[in-house]
Amino acid sequence: MDIQKIRYLEKIAADGHKALEIEEYKDWELRFSKGYTSRANSIRLMGDPIENPIENPIEEIDSEVDEKLAYAEAEYAKRGLPTIFKLTDADKAFSDYLESHGYTVNQPTDVMMLTLDGADYLLKVSENVKDMVRATVNIPGDVNLSTTPDGWFEPYFEFEEMTDKTQQELCKLIHSNVTIDKTYIKILKEGRVVAVASLAIENGYSLLQNVVVDPTLRGQGLGKKLCYAAIAASKSQEADYSYLQVIESNKVALNLYKKLGYEKLYTYWYMKKEK
Repeated sequence: MDIQKIRYLEKIAADGHKALEIEEYKDWELRFSKGYTSRANSIRLMGDPIENPIENPIEEIDSEVDEKLAYAEAEYAKRGLPTIFKLTDADKAFSDYLESHGYTVNQPTDVMMLTLDGADYLLKVSENVKDMVRATVNIPGDVNLSTTPDGWFEPYFEFEEMTDKTQQELCKLIHSNVTIDKTYIKILKEGRVVAVASLAIENGYSLLQNVVVDPTLRGQGLGKKLCYAAIAASKSQEADYSYLQVIESNKVALNLYKKLGYEKLYTYWYMKKEK
């Protein structure tokens, strides 16, 4: 995949899960959020690997790389955090370089995309998004869409088994820190929220994230209904693409997204060095 496209998608994905503190240091973006999620506490490379010698350790690496790495490690250590890089298929050589400096690979994740212009087969066109979803997915439950997370966080924390109050507050802060268009999706069954997801939309790209179903109701198609709701909501907001991030080991989710027409674009992973 085109390297600049990967860089762009990584940028807008970061906008959809925005760190509480961001520092640009030369061509690295350092993100800090008191340890809540690797996405919001990792370094994103912004440079072009063709022009950036740090990503080709086979060639001579200039002294600036060691200086940048030392600076980044010191900044994370100040905050009591491990130093983490978020790397992609465009950064394989630099990944090897970091591995030789004591970093280890964690959590390979696929970025997948669905072109919404070609997704009409998934949706029966309707003026009303709720009707659109109900008509397409014959699964019990009402769909609720909102631009604010009213009544959304409580079931999300419950389904994710996130009981730590500090983590809950950090999660809310990161959501409130996102300034691009957001949509919060809830599936209700018999008046109770049974599944949730959210969207972050920027420049025609709709990021589907936070997809979680009540553990006691999994296997009943609610995840599929969430995806249909997300696709419908994205189309109603004139997005051209729906994209998502799924851990490679999550075979159930991978299979669902593939069946819906999402295709893999590239893989990212974290390189972590303990503090």
